[in-house]
Parts: sequence; C-alpha cells; structure tokens
Amino acid sequence: MAAGLENLRGEGRAIFTPQGIHGDEEEDEDSPAVLLSVLVQHGQMGLCFYDSKDSSLNYMVDTPDNHELHLLARVIQEVSPHVIITSAKQERFMAHFLKQLDSNPDYKPELVTYPYVDFGLEVGKQRLLSAHLLFLPDAISDRDKMSYLSSCISFDSPLMLRAVGALLKCLDRRRVGVELEDSSVGVPILQFRAYTLKGVVYIDQDTYSVLQIFKSELHPSVYKLHSGEKEGLSLFGILNRCRCKFGSKLLRQWFLRPTQDLTVLSRRQEVIRFFTSPRNSDIMSTLQSSIRNITNIPTILRRMMLSHTKVTDWKNLYKMVHSAVFIRDTVRHLPQSIQLFNDISDRFSDDLHYIASLINRVVDFETSLAENRFTIKPNVDPAIDDKKRRMMGLSDFLTDVARRELEHLDARIPSCCVIYIPLIGFLLSVPRLPSMVEKEDFEIEGLDFMFLSEDRLHYRSQRTKELDDLLGDLHCDIRDMETAVMTQLQDTILKRSASLYKVLDLIAELDCLMAMSSASQEFGYVSPKLSRHRKISVSQGRHPLLELCSPVFVANSFQSSESQDRVKIITGPNSSGKSIYLKQVGLIVFMALIGSDVPAKEADIGLVDGIFTRMQSRESVSVGLSTFMIDLNQMAQALNSSTGNSLVLIDEFGKGTNTVDGLSLLAASISHWLRKSLPDVPHVLLATNFHSLLQLGLLSSSPLLSLLTLETAVDGDELVFLYQLKEGICQSSYAANIASLAGLPTSLVQRGVEVSELYRTGRPIKRIDKASSDEQADRCRSVVEKFLNLDLEDKDLDLQRFMKEELLPSAGEKGVSQQCLVKTKTV
Repeated sequence: MAAGLENLRGEGRAIFTPQGIHGDEEEDEDSPAVLLSVLVQHGQMGLCFYDSKDSSLNYMVDTPDNHELHLLARVIQEVSPHVIITSAKQERFMAHFLKQLDSNPDYKPELVTYPYVDFGLEVGKQRLLSAHLLFLPDAISDRDKMSYLSSCISFDSPLMLRAVGALLKCLDRRRVGVELEDSSVGVPILQFRAYTLKGVVYIDQDTYSVLQIFKSELHPSVYKLHSGEKEGLSLFGILNRCRCKFGSKLLRQWFLRPTQDLTVLSRRQEVIRFFTSPRNSDIMSTLQSSIRNITNIPTILRRMMLSHTKVTDWKNLYKMVHSAVFIRDTVRHLPQSIQLFNDISDRFSDDLHYIASLINRVVDFETSLAENRFTIKPNVDPAIDDKKRRMMGLSDFLTDVARRELEHLDARIPSCCVIYIPLIGFLLSVPRLPSMVEKEDFEIEGLDFMFLSEDRLHYRSQRTKELDDLLGDLHCDIRDMETAVMTQLQDTILKRSASLYKVLDLIAELDCLMAMSSASQEFGYVSPKLSRHRKISVSQGRHPLLELCSPVFVANSFQSSESQDRVKIITGPNSSGKSIYLKQVGLIVFMALIGSDVPAKEADIGLVDGIFTRMQSRESVSVGLSTFMIDLNQMAQALNSSTGNSLVLIDEFGKGTNTVDGLSLLAASISHWLRKSLPDVPHVLLATNFHSLLQLGLLSSSPLLSLLTLETAVDGDELVFLYQLKEGICQSSYAANIASLAGLPTSLVQRGVEVSELYRTGRPIKRIDKASSDEQADRCRSVVEKFLNLDLEDKDLDLQRFMKEELLPSAGEKGVSQQCLVKTKTV
C-alpha cells in the first residue's frame, strides 16, 4: 500500500526546479510566492498553503480524493503553487501523481520532501503555537493562544494540521518575505483563511454532524462490531439508494463537495425530473437492475496488467460490459436533450460491444469455473482444438495400447493400463504382485521402473516413450497455449480501458441520480428553482429526517430576500421546534446544492457559498476547551468567514456561561451583522431562549431584522405545541408547563413558580426546609408531654426503643438519649 519515493528521499531536497523560480531567468524579489503542503493517506487528503502576497495561511479541511487525485489536481490548478511540500513516505498513487506533474513541460513547481516525522500531529500543533502571529500579543500564554487558534483553524482535520507543521518548517528555512531581516524575525502570518475550491460550498465537519447529513453507527451484528460501521438515520442514508458501490462513492463525494455550478446542478436536476415522472418508473427499474452488474473495473484492469486475472474477473467483466451495452441501447431511446443521456449514448463507444463479443467468443465460462482456470471455447485456436481432440481420444487409444502391452508381459500379471501424468508423460501401470517385496523384485525385462504408488507399479516402456515423442505433454501445452490466448485478450482489453473508465464514471452518475429520484418519488420532494439571486424562499418546507420518525409533521416556510429579513431571531419555549426548524432550513438548502429535490411545496433558492452552524456543543479532545469556548470558536468562524452568500444557523448561543455575558455577546454578534452593508449580510437564522435580548431593546430596529416565534396554546395548565411559525416574540418561557410535561413532581413545579414570582417582584424568598416558629413550638410541646407520661419505674420499659422509634427516630447513641431523658424529667 505504502511506497516510498526512492528518488525523492532526503530532507529538504528539491527534485525539480520550476520555470522562472531558481532558474536561469532572474526572478523579481517582490513577486509573491505560494508554498503548498499536502499529505495524502488512505483516500483522505489534507493540505494548506502560504501566500506571501498577503501573508495568509490558507487551509482546507481533510477531504476524500480518488486514486487519481483529481481534487488535488484542481487545487494545484487554482492555486498554482511555486513550491509543493510533501512527505518522503507516500502512497503509490501520490508518487505517480508527482511524476506526472514532473513530466508536464508547461508547469513544473519545485518539489520539496521532508521526512515523515516532520508531518507528525503534535509537531504540527507545536509549530503552530510557535508561529509568528502578529495579530496576537507577545505575552499571551500557550493555552490562550490555542483557544484563539481553534477559532481560526479546524483542529478536526489531522492531515491538514500535519501538513501545516511541514509548511511552517519550510517557511522558517526559506524565510519567505524576511530574507534580509534579522534571524530572530519570523515569517509573518497575518490571517488564517479556510480554502475551498471555486464553486464548492464550504461546510465544516460540525455542520455535517449537527444537520445529521452523515451518521455512522456500529454494525448491529456482533460479528461486525470491529470490522466496520453502517450509515444510521441520516440524509445520506435516505438518499443513497444506489445499486453499485461506485454510485454510493460518487454520491458521498457530492455530499462532501456541494457545488455552486448552475450548469452541474441543472444537469442533475433534469435527470431527476425525468425519472420522478411516474411514466418513467419502469425504465428506471430496468436500468437499476443492469447497474447491479457494474463491478470494480479498476481492480480488474490492475490484475490484468499484472496477469493475475481470476476466472471470476472474466465473468464479472463480461456481465459488466454486457450490462453497459444494454444501458447504452436503452438510453438511446430516451430524450437526447438531457445531457447525461446524450453523453452515455455518445461515449459508450463500440469498444464495449467489441469487448463483450470478444470475451463471449473466447472464454468458456462453464469449463473455466469447473477447472478453476482460464479455458477457451472451441474454434478459437485450431492448434489448441487439435490438442484437445487428442486429449479427448486418449482414453480409447490408451486402452488399445495397454492391451498390446499386456500381451508381452509376464503371464502372472493379470492386467495393465496406460496413463498420462502431466510433466512426466505416458506410463505403463501394473498391479503389484504378492511376490514383489523388495525393490529388486520390481524389475521387469524391457521396462524401466519409475515409482510405486498405491500398490501399483509404474514403468516406462518403448511404446510409452514413442507416445511421449508423438503426443508430447498435451495438458501443459494446452494450458500454455490458453494462457497465451488470455494474455492477448488482456492486451486487447487494456488498450480499450479508457472506454471502461468512461462507463464507470457515467454509470455512477446515472446511479446517483436515479437513487435521488427514487427517494424524491417516495417522500414527495419537489425540484427547487436555483438562481444566482441572493434570496432563499421555501414554501411549506419539511424536515426530511424527522418526518420519517413522526406520524404528524407541521410544515413551515422560510423567506429571506435580498434586502429584507436577512437576520431572523426565533424565540419560543423549549421543545417548541426551534432547533428542528433551523436544521430543516439547513438541510433543504444543502439538498438543493447537491442537485436533489427538496421536501417542500415550492422552493426558490439562491446558491450559497457556505453553511455555518453553532447548534450543538461538543467535546474537543485535541483542543481541550470548555463548552462555551467551543461555542465562541464556532461563532467566531461564522462572524469572520461568512459572506453575503452564506447561511448561518445559530441555536442557543451562550450555554455554559453567565447569563449576562452570553446575552451581551449574542447581542453584539447580531448587531455586527445588522451594521454591515446589504451585500455583505448573510442569511442568519438564530434561535434563542434569551428573551431579554428583545425585551430589553438590545437590538436596534432594522429592515434586515425579523422576529419570529413558534406558536403554542395553553389549555388549562397544559401547554400545547402547535409547531407553527409566526411573526412575533414569545412573552413567556413556559418553564413550569414544560417541567410538568417532562414529569417533574407537581409540588416541585409549584415551588418553582412561587420562587420565580417572588424573584420577579423583588420580594424576599423564604426557605421551606426550615419549620416555622408555631410548628416548632407544637413539636416541643408534644415531646414534653410524651416524656411526662413516661413511667420510668416500669421494668418492662425499653428506653432505647422508645427514644429511637417513638420520640427521636433519628437519635444517635444510647448515652445521648439517656442524657436527653434525664434533663427532660428534671425539668
């Protein structure tokens, strides 16, 4: 799996020099430089780069990439780095990618490799703490610096953090931008920026978790607990109805890289619209049944290159190619105005039909499976057919030869036969006689003894020698000749491998879109209208996951125009549906960005460039921050990174801190957005229980601000949730009603209401765990009466029992009880 770059070893060794950098032409000292650090492991890629133009460190969260590293190629194309930093220990496909990059005559960046140890996770964190960050005071502690950095850069991407460590090492060695400064002056970092590819929507890992876009669960089978996970209740789980694993893999990539490209989204939508039509259901079922036969083409082709092809590989390849031809022929009868159908019709070349017919004409699948080796059909190679006919006629021929041999053998030998053994040849086999005990007894005149096996003696005679010369080693010859045919067949297929890869890409796309069409049909989704306008309009939207778990779901709309209602504040009691509504909006927008239909009556969605959330507290083991610090970090990311095209979802900000502090920070954050000029105000949807935010007038009125609440009704003492969004402010938290619904004791709830009212009106709050003076007097009077009525002269009196059970159930030692008794009687 892992392979070192033998020709790239050595710390800091430059493998090739880019044109215009350290070359013959003298470079302008003021020209900006871009240094990119990348690490690829197990299908995941983490990278970051430093741009000396603005002294910024740009990072991209860990992202899956395919074996051809298409994503990395796009990053290099967009960033155009002058230097690429990577580890000397790399996987094979990364080494292959770098060699291809080296062979490009038009663009050759300098490649720098560091030992694998320089890409350590802890090394990366320490170098980040030691970096020259001009925006932080010199006296700041490492703990405070880590707290701040966690709001600027994602600590949930270990590969990226490891790449950062190597990048900082290279910057310190090269001293980019500070070459003429004193050695104590470090390379400055003025800002951190999250980098996303052009047209790709930014979504962090917290958002994926909070919105339940992905949800991995342990496999329920006890035999698979340690071997893997399965997808739980998630958006990916309900949309992934792909029939082949390549479709599922591509769909996951779409989820991880939502796009703003209207051309791509329109291409997907037109296919989904076609298959969601009931009249096309049969066509979709037919195509999906054929897609099941799509196998692992890259693995089969790789085995062909190594001549390690198995019999099952040939069978699977034939089924796959035959199914691909069937899909092409079926799609050619569909509207060619749909781009994907047109691509399948054109790009599924006649090479597929040629490969399928060639495999079908050459490979004898039934015999191959029976003998567990590659076997060809008759009439493929005349020489092989001739040898096989000889093999088939050998049985009768050898019987006749054995009859002739028996005539010349000793009369004591009752029978004999002629057999053929591969690599040894033809032999005469006779039974072992009782008199044949020692090896000398095995000698027979005119025969050469070979070996003894299962009480049968095997000899080479003159006739068997003639058979060897005449027929040769038929079995081995046949296998060798069939192997040669297999090699020719492999070479023919490998020359047309490009056609097979096109099949894989297009069928995977078709599989994804039919899967989303199937979910759209079942759950009643609609195709959204997508545009570049800075607005989001959803009519009667539904939560795609919750509606599957609840028998009744109340739909709600969402409107955010270009000039009004950009910032929405939702108040309401707990359990009224605020969080669900926020997640519903986020999921609907996300589904539109992958090209899917959405759960709504109508939807007009302007393409956003990022979805930012502060909706769920989580523990951060790597950073070691408190819950509130994590909340602040997420809020800081939303404030610093969101643009006028972003969607920001905030739920119950301020948990884990003082009410006044949390309220103040929340008010300041909202005011920050409201003070922005219109093009820069994101779509903000905020749910809070800080009713004072509105009641105290901490926010100024603005056409950008909209106040909403979720409707409730009080029926007697019971609170009824209507889950219907409406304009206005929630005047009460209904804490007592919700406490009763949660099952708290009635007396406890009543006491809570009493204390709340006393606190609200400024009256003193008295403790109830201390008895009043009247109750105390009555209790003392009762104790005295019991003592006075006690007859101490009674011999049957059990004083200890009386003290413990009748008078003082919680009394302690006997001496204490007696002391109390004596004092009481004295009185």
